[in-house]
Amino acid sequence: MSQPVSIAVVGSGYVGLVAAACFAEMGHSVICVDNDEAKVKLLRDGGVPIHEDYLPELLNRDRANKVEFTTDLRDASQRSQVIFIAVGTPQSKTGSADLSYVDAVASEIARSIDDYKVIVEKSTVPVYTNEWIRRVIERNGVPKELFDVASNPEFLREGTAVVDFLHPDRIVIGAENERAGMLLKSIYEPLTSGAYYRSAQSVPGCCGEKTPPPILLTSTKAAELIKHASNAFLAMKISFINVVGSICEAVGADVEEVSRGMGMDARIGPKFLRAGIGYGGSCFPKDVAAFRHVAEQLSIDFNLLKEVEGINHEQKQRFFQKVRSALWTFRGKRIGVLGLSFKGGTDDIRDSPALDIVEQLLKEGCTVSAFDPAAMNRAKDVIPASQQMRYVPDPYAAAEDADALLILSDWQEFGELDLDRLHYTLRYPIIIDGRNLYDPVKMAERDFTYLSVGRPSSHPAHDAAAAYRLP
Repeated sequence: MSQPVSIAVVGSGYVGLVAAACFAEMGHSVICVDNDEAKVKLLRDGGVPIHEDYLPELLNRDRANKVEFTTDLRDASQRSQVIFIAVGTPQSKTGSADLSYVDAVASEIARSIDDYKVIVEKSTVPVYTNEWIRRVIERNGVPKELFDVASNPEFLREGTAVVDFLHPDRIVIGAENERAGMLLKSIYEPLTSGAYYRSAQSVPGCCGEKTPPPILLTSTKAAELIKHASNAFLAMKISFINVVGSICEAVGADVEEVSRGMGMDARIGPKFLRAGIGYGGSCFPKDVAAFRHVAEQLSIDFNLLKEVEGINHEQKQRFFQKVRSALWTFRGKRIGVLGLSFKGGTDDIRDSPALDIVEQLLKEGCTVSAFDPAAMNRAKDVIPASQQMRYVPDPYAAAEDADALLILSDWQEFGELDLDRLHYTLRYPIIIDGRNLYDPVKMAERDFTYLSVGRPSSHPAHDAAAAYRLP
């Protein structure tokens, strides 16, 4: 293994905190910087502010000697060879990425540079951000020979971010000179050489000593575009299969069979061909909008991405109408909801389709009982608990005496429920599944009225009215 590198990671969100923990796990010395004093204290005291598999274990293992947390960006920058910027780039009113946090961090880093540094974009940023960071640092009086700016986009999925970081499909490094590129390559050498995977404590995943991840060296502009283009393409796959699902519903076909047949084509692949209630989270919505904005600024027609966004919005409305068709009227109905995060495996509720649907149900006069394994505390900040909105401790409490049960996030445990208990607990055995976690035929055999996405509805094999447990 090459020599450990001293690293500063600015930002302790989903990207920054995972990067800091994984760099430390790879053997480097890491300082994680955040201006939120309460969060830094929580991390110093052993807390973990986000829900990610393996993250608590890595932080507990390395907190004592390989990773530290601070609010002092100047000190962290001076003590580090490489500084990763992993702050938020939220969507602005115009649809572009708001780079004000990146700008502020770059300015502060510039005021602390006294020897050679490599400043690395880790946040998702539009093309040309590298040049703007360079310009900001130069305007603060830093000589060109004392720094380089590089791009190292992340391709992490929330919920599996640690595994994705340590077992990546590819490592992309955008650098304009060999010095910066080689330093970044040395950071990832424990992965690319296979050395990390020899450790008994290594996080399990698809890579190994004989199958290390590939590394791709590009220009900084190409690296910036790879990230936005990748996310926009994946969002497009989701919107595409959701439209195909609507066609399947119209003709009585099963979208799961169609997506399986499509995914067997090596040119297409099976990933992100799951019909559902639409994409959400902190990446796809803003990255699609930001990439479209980049094209518009360059006078390039990328209306395809407008359609991707429009289909995603429409998909939530189609699902809501599916719920309406099953219940006829909403006012006074009791609805059980499973899932509040934008997908299973994370507590992130940003742009969550599930929350959008819950808010619509509440506006229509429903009473909602909701359960999520990780996201309820965050959801309460957006939709406070009330007589109309209850947060409950388990899936069966959500189903208690409900007129219907909605599955809105694809947590694994939601696909493994005790169906006999669920049937007894519900007032009416109606399940409306936005994530296609169950087999419609088997649900009918278990006396459920079952509606899903892109598949024919199924009803109890005998008289449907006999299946209802009246109060």
